[in-house]
Amino acid sequence: MTEQANNEQPPGGGNGPTEDGGTASQTPLTGHPTAGRTAGLTLLLGALGVVYGDIGTSPLYALKTVFTLDRNLNPNTHDVFGVISLIFWTITLIVSIKYVIFILRADNDGEGGVMALAALAQRALRNAGGRRATAVLGLGALGAALFYGDSVITPAISVLSAIEGLEVSSPELAVVVLPIAGVILTLLFAFQRWGTGRVGTIFGPIMVLWFACLGVAGAAEVLRHPSILAGLSPTYAVLFIVHHPLIAFIAMGAVVLAITGAEALYADMGHFGRAPIRRAWFAIVFPALTLNYLGQGALILRAPDSRANPFFLLVPHWAQLPMVILATVATVIASQAVISGAFSVSREAMRLGFLPHLRIRQTSHREYGQIYSPGVNWSLFAAVLLVVFAFGSSTKLAAAYGVAVTGTFLITTTLVLVVARARWRWSTRRVVLFGVVFGSIELIFFTANLAKVSHGGWLTLLIAIVLFTILVTWRRGAALVTPRRTEREGPLADFIDALHAADIPRVPGTAVFPHPNKDTTPLALRANVAHNHVRHERIVLITGRTANVPHIPWDQRLTIDDLGDPNDGIIHITAVFGFQDPTDFPEVLRHAASHPLASGINLDQVSYFVSRITLRCTPHPGMAIWRKRLFIGLAHNAASHVEFLHLPEERTIVLSAEVPV
Repeated sequence: MTEQANNEQPPGGGNGPTEDGGTASQTPLTGHPTAGRTAGLTLLLGALGVVYGDIGTSPLYALKTVFTLDRNLNPNTHDVFGVISLIFWTITLIVSIKYVIFILRADNDGEGGVMALAALAQRALRNAGGRRATAVLGLGALGAALFYGDSVITPAISVLSAIEGLEVSSPELAVVVLPIAGVILTLLFAFQRWGTGRVGTIFGPIMVLWFACLGVAGAAEVLRHPSILAGLSPTYAVLFIVHHPLIAFIAMGAVVLAITGAEALYADMGHFGRAPIRRAWFAIVFPALTLNYLGQGALILRAPDSRANPFFLLVPHWAQLPMVILATVATVIASQAVISGAFSVSREAMRLGFLPHLRIRQTSHREYGQIYSPGVNWSLFAAVLLVVFAFGSSTKLAAAYGVAVTGTFLITTTLVLVVARARWRWSTRRVVLFGVVFGSIELIFFTANLAKVSHGGWLTLLIAIVLFTILVTWRRGAALVTPRRTEREGPLADFIDALHAADIPRVPGTAVFPHPNKDTTPLALRANVAHNHVRHERIVLITGRTANVPHIPWDQRLTIDDLGDPNDGIIHITAVFGFQDPTDFPEVLRHAASHPLASGINLDQVSYFVSRITLRCTPHPGMAIWRKRLFIGLAHNAASHVEFLHLPEERTIVLSAEVPV
């Protein structure tokens, strides 16, 4: 399996401020492979197995938390109908209408997530001034940071809530909940390396069974008490809010748990495409969730004590243990939704210049969006495991949940309004209507969840603050370093003219310099000439680009430029790779050797020179000293391009140059 590069340039060009990787901006030769494609059974099952795991397991804890969060809620008709109505219409408005119908339209070359949306909004505002575009990207970075906070809490609360079902049938098993959760989470994160495609194929049929059980369990109770169907009327939600405003406000802090997977749904769009996600939602997920919440509500009316854990008490006693097992598997799948979403958001952050180069592996031969990032995966694993053992129960974690989710909802709504107005050409009236309806609902949810900050909500905010600081620091640092690096590189044309004028001696062999463009001079080339006072007979600059298609034939992959002089031995090669093609620069050279401009290259006498700069912290203005040190630390831990470009270590030379920050 090959790695997928970070192929977007940070501000000012280059593949990052510290290393010439030879890769430049992504080249969308065609549309996203799944765009407009009829969703087949495989993709639909995959979407069920990855995308809907999070929101699909919310019945485990959402209604239980509503009734345990506020003891003033009574298991009477008005309160239960009011809560059920709130949950149903929250899911309908936020998930079905906002996300599934509208937000999924906002894809960035097939990718979803708040960073992809921010990139679309930035492009839409290019003619409206730099400050607005910068503010939009800042919102995207904040949304991504909040999503990472959600990605830490979701696996922890989902797995814990399922395993705690053991306590319902056998209270003495409470002591094994945390160890079992630790083992399951370890296996989940270890399995990520196989890719979301395989995960979805395995998990899809299980999720079909899960949603079938949700629907059947709920429908059985609804048939016993069909009056609960009245809870689908929005009238009960309105009356509940009007008659008990304070109780309803507190309850909304827990109602939001029913829609916590909505942002992951959007972030995972690149893994399966919009059509399978929409069809799976309306055909399977939405009906099953609705039936189960109705069934739980009917059960609470019939047996008020069941509000302690209405999900597991909804099934017969003999089925509780099998349901615990199925729920555990389903919550593992729920965790998959935010984990794969975190991979997608991370790649978008790299493409927008908010993160250094991370190792990204392509895990599908067909789908560009199916990726795996080892660094993101194991960082999440460490954070999730720490949270599980620190909080110890899903009830305590529920208090920490919601702040990051609702904050991301508000940011997504803001960004989609920008896209709708500037890109989709919505009328002002339509934009205002959308903003008022969804923005006001999400603002209420966000405000209701602020009360949780002192009860654990600080955790997701702390994670978001730390990650937001990292994102904006890397982007700011790259903005400071890139112009200084570009200045040191200088124009390539001027350097070649200087070589000709100085009549530098030539030595046998070919020197290859990976470089993200053909406008500036690789620092390694400058250093080689300056220190050795010689140049190679053949000098080859290679720039790699990645297209949104799986494979590109070799006869369409290479473009060779003599840079104005076919006789000076200096050429530039542009290589366009499919996302499933290995970015193998030695192989590029082998195929280019048959071209007339590359004739004379002896493949046995090739040396590769990679430019890397050493950052030096200075008191110069532009960024605080502690942020400069953070930026330098991030740069030192960025993934090397030597492995990614398949350069032979025994013939690769890394030349460094110092640049002040």
